[in-house]
Amino acid sequence: MSSHRLIIGISGASGVIVGIRLLEICQQLDVTTHLVMTKAAEMTIGYETKMHPKDVRELADTDHLLTDVGANIASGSFDAMGMIVAPCSINSMSEISLSLAGNLLTRAADVCLKERRPLVLAVRETPLHTGHLRRMTEASELGAIVAPLAPPFYADLASMDDLITQMAARLLAPFGLAETGLRRWGEELKKGRR
Repeated sequence: MSSHRLIIGISGASGVIVGIRLLEICQQLDVTTHLVMTKAAEMTIGYETKMHPKDVRELADTDHLLTDVGANIASGSFDAMGMIVAPCSINSMSEISLSLAGNLLTRAADVCLKERRPLVLAVRETPLHTGHLRRMTEASELGAIVAPLAPPFYADLASMDDLITQMAARLLAPFGLAETGLRRWGEELKKGRR
């Protein structure tokens, strides 16, 4: 893809640290990020991290207001690799699967779908009822990649920080962005570990 711009959405599900880690990894990979967060995400950042939403905004190259549906990322003419929503709440995923573009996060996601750009939805909920599963199926049928935040147990991770990095790195794979710390199935374990 010609552009090295990636849209990162953070919605109000548990696991906001994965979206934050995506922004940090993209800085290392020299990928330009455009961030949009929901109000619930801003609240969850306060509950789950020692960061303030302002700190998260500063990790992005461009921060967009949720209400700014006229922002450049709301247009198909905006050249971007695609979008990752991490974490993706069931509410945001449902709005996306139903083509309800009432805010900038869901509008940018809808644009990725219509332009046939990768859209990765890191759904964060368990257990799932039939309504959730139907919305996931609809999102997949529209072209989204539904990628629940599931830990890679095979990676022999030593810390929660390693786990967060692994989950974030896996979300970048559909964009051809290889994060050096990603441990793939079948690779040898690091020396000194079983």
